[in-house]
Amino acid sequence: MTKRFLSLLIILNSVSLVNGQAAKNSELFLTLKNQDSIFFERGFNQCDLDYLGSHIVDDFKLYHDQSGFQDRKSFFENTKKYICSTPNQKPIRKVDEKSLEVFPLYNNGKLYGAIQSGIHDFYIREANKEDTHTSRAKFTHVWLLENGSWLLKEVLSFGHNDPAKTMVQNAFEKKLEQLLIREKVPALGLGIIENGRLKQIQVFGNIDTDVSAAYNSIFKVASLTKPITTLVALKLISAGKLGLDESLGKYWIDPDVKNDKRTQKLTPRIILSHQSGFPNWRYLTQSKKLTFEFEPGTKFQYSGEGFEYLRKALEMKFDKSLEDLANSLVFKPAKMKDTHFWWDKSMDEKRYVKNYDKNGKAFETVKYFEANAAANLLTTVEDYGNFLTYILNGADLSESVFNEMQKNQVQLKDNDYFGLGWEKLTGFSNDEYALMHTGKDPGVNTLAIIFPKSKNGYLIFLNGDNAGKILEKLLTENLYLGNELWNKR
Repeated sequence: MTKRFLSLLIILNSVSLVNGQAAKNSELFLTLKNQDSIFFERGFNQCDLDYLGSHIVDDFKLYHDQSGFQDRKSFFENTKKYICSTPNQKPIRKVDEKSLEVFPLYNNGKLYGAIQSGIHDFYIREANKEDTHTSRAKFTHVWLLENGSWLLKEVLSFGHNDPAKTMVQNAFEKKLEQLLIREKVPALGLGIIENGRLKQIQVFGNIDTDVSAAYNSIFKVASLTKPITTLVALKLISAGKLGLDESLGKYWIDPDVKNDKRTQKLTPRIILSHQSGFPNWRYLTQSKKLTFEFEPGTKFQYSGEGFEYLRKALEMKFDKSLEDLANSLVFKPAKMKDTHFWWDKSMDEKRYVKNYDKNGKAFETVKYFEANAAANLLTTVEDYGNFLTYILNGADLSESVFNEMQKNQVQLKDNDYFGLGWEKLTGFSNDEYALMHTGKDPGVNTLAIIFPKSKNGYLIFLNGDNAGKILEKLLTENLYLGNELWNKR
């Protein structure tokens, strides 16, 4: 199937390069236009299956972007089931005649077929009503000329969309872009996950004052680093190489707390659920030294220091850097090819999205040259979206470890808990619950959220301080259960 599809694309490219398109007043163009009209009027609109069967080849193939691959047999089955079974609400196909293009196919100067492409619209027809427009799509047909008759050989049907929804979405995106300008946030990265698949990647705005942001722009995502480190640890635990409740004291003790016996109580579970007793960062404390602020495992306190403590323990135990561990355990299986813990040689600075303060002034770009388990990750919407779908689909974890990740390890408030590496929000419609993480640094506001029950989710990357109104618009008007999430803030 792949070889045939690639061959078709090669044919299309080849005829385009030699300007082989048939003129719209040519006999070939008019013949294929008429053939398309009769074929779909009789075979699709009127459900004349005998006619349909006599005008497609025995090894007919259809490649559809929503219903997958169909051979002749499954094509007929689907036509009977979905096109011809509801005469009172009959699907109808109409071609946009202005969109039609035809490219002849020759073999040693003899015409043997043609490629026809265009746009077609689909409707629902009911008695005594105007046809209801339901979707629009692009198509490419391969016709073969056999014994003077045109037979349909292969079909590509793709780009299906609801025109009404497209108009609404375009209007929403225009308002969103205006809001980004008004709030002095130059760029927005958005990834949409549906049913466990990354369905949409969008990047709006600019990475700099005069450089448009591409789909593969690289964002600093701050604390969205922590879920990566979490999965590294959970993969090791799932493989039996590390204990969830194993003391990390045998591998690492920070010099600042070397005489404190509470270090023996630090385990992956305690650290991943933010119950280490450490402050967020020691440099923010008066002493500038690492200290326990309460007994480990007794309450929640968000701590980047805890994740750095875990990193050092893992690196000592396995004699590998966090980068190496993440590369083999997370990045490769999750298909993350453009993610960096720091500004290594492969980091493409030209794609980096700079960060801006509330007045729209750019912060100086600070480059880091060593990994931090809790912060500073550099990634793209596609890469982090792939990471989220990897999590939603089990991340190759054992069932028991996957369940522990989602378990209520410590309660924060009503319907709000922390699991292992993720905040867990409950009480959504349809018995949904969410695993969420956010990130915030100067000029950085990020959000990643997944709903394990439906396998939906999304991620938002913003490169400015004024995030509130943008997040509100996205969540309350455009994203799955976003209004409920916004009301939980």
